[in-house]
Amino acid sequence: MNTEIKKIIEKEKTEIAGQITEENSRRGFLKKAALGGLALGGMMGASIEDAVAYSTQNVKRASSPSELVITDLRMAGRLIKIYTNQDIYGLGEVRDGGDPRYALFLKSRILGMNPCNVEMLFKIIRQFGYHGRQGGGVSGVEMALWDLCGKAWNVPAWQLLGGRYRDKVRLYADTPDGGGPDAIAAAVKRRVEGQGFTWLKMDLGIHLIRDKDNGIVNNKFWDGAAGQYTMNLRGSNVIDYMGYGWREHPFTQVQLTDKGLADLAAIVERIRGVVGYEIPLSSDHYGHFDVNNTIRMGKALEKYRLAWLEDATQWYNFDDMKTLKDALETPICTGEDIFGLRGPGLALGFKDLIDAKCVDIIHPDLATSGGLLETKRIGDYAQENGIAMAMHMAGTPVCFMANVHCAAATENFLAVEHHSPDSDWWESMVKMTGKQPMIEKGYANVPLDSPGLGIELNEDVIKERFLRGRGGESTGGFFEPTEEWNNRNSHDRLWS
Repeated sequence: MNTEIKKIIEKEKTEIAGQITEENSRRGFLKKAALGGLALGGMMGASIEDAVAYSTQNVKRASSPSELVITDLRMAGRLIKIYTNQDIYGLGEVRDGGDPRYALFLKSRILGMNPCNVEMLFKIIRQFGYHGRQGGGVSGVEMALWDLCGKAWNVPAWQLLGGRYRDKVRLYADTPDGGGPDAIAAAVKRRVEGQGFTWLKMDLGIHLIRDKDNGIVNNKFWDGAAGQYTMNLRGSNVIDYMGYGWREHPFTQVQLTDKGLADLAAIVERIRGVVGYEIPLSSDHYGHFDVNNTIRMGKALEKYRLAWLEDATQWYNFDDMKTLKDALETPICTGEDIFGLRGPGLALGFKDLIDAKCVDIIHPDLATSGGLLETKRIGDYAQENGIAMAMHMAGTPVCFMANVHCAAATENFLAVEHHSPDSDWWESMVKMTGKQPMIEKGYANVPLDSPGLGIELNEDVIKERFLRGRGGESTGGFFEPTEEWNNRNSHDRLWS
């Protein structure tokens, strides 16, 4: 750079030094220097190269985005890390209960590609996603790509989705259901008064009354109808395909008696007595019984004005969903197990659910539904059809922050689930890279001053707490090499 340019730079630095505060230093300097052109009139005699060098000298880039290439994908439990040829990487997560191999399988499909082409990469891998936990690989990789892209361009992920509607994201909290009505009421009170939640959800099902006499018909045949996740033979990895957990709702002949309904209603009344009616109270996990019993239950609970009845039958039974919606005043909600606005191949997706007009609220789990952009598209389509969107989330802070960015960018959003408010180490799995804490009094802060998802991993906590089994045993390596997943050995295209 010639002597004249150096003089101009020194002069402008001196003028600016006393004018910029710590809070607006970067923004003000870029506005005046790189964008406004500090005394560019003095550059008239300089070469193009020197003028460009001067005007962009203080623009900070995290990388050269157009030259980024994906070089590796590794896992730590369900956590995904996508590496590049530059000094940045992206973080994602396979959905809770999902297999890390759902993501590892995709590695050979994206190696050598530019991670900033998120939509194109999603179209390449979306054919390997499916409903339930099988959507976890595609969705987790998509999360990591947006984190990477945001870091490359030095902007938050929500900005790449089109901007934000809100600076804080409302949370709803699951409420522990053990210990009977007194314990539930105490937990609810702690959620509101101690933790600051303004929206709650309770598991309101036959598990709460299964030990009472004459409350449930036919539950003992199903080993007490203990829950939807009792799918394996005891002490075995073999699936009990004919067990309660695998039976679709119409096929159990479990029924609620009038006494059972009264017992459930008494529990809800107790909770309403604690929180009042300013707090929306959602409900979930009723049990596997048919539409007739669901209608009876819904009518018995209508006076408590529940925010929604969630997954009262299988989401793909649109006719049954429509029957519930038409019969009940309480909003009908579903969606945590649906992949994509349009399903994979010819399968159903959120568009079909919405077009069937059989729900009042959609409830995608971003770690199944396709990631940030696909979930925003789902929310936008629902809004066009007069339907609101809440978000299901039961993962780590990596998945949680992906939800926060998507929620910030989606107008018809209601609340996102916080599944671990009682954990003393859950938040410490990551470090926020901006100035604000992750959560404050029932709301998540939308990162405004940090790129990508706005987090970095706390490796010590991941190793000591997340990658440990219930007995303290290690459950897997920490981002170990995955060369065995490098090669693609099939022709993936679904058409000729």
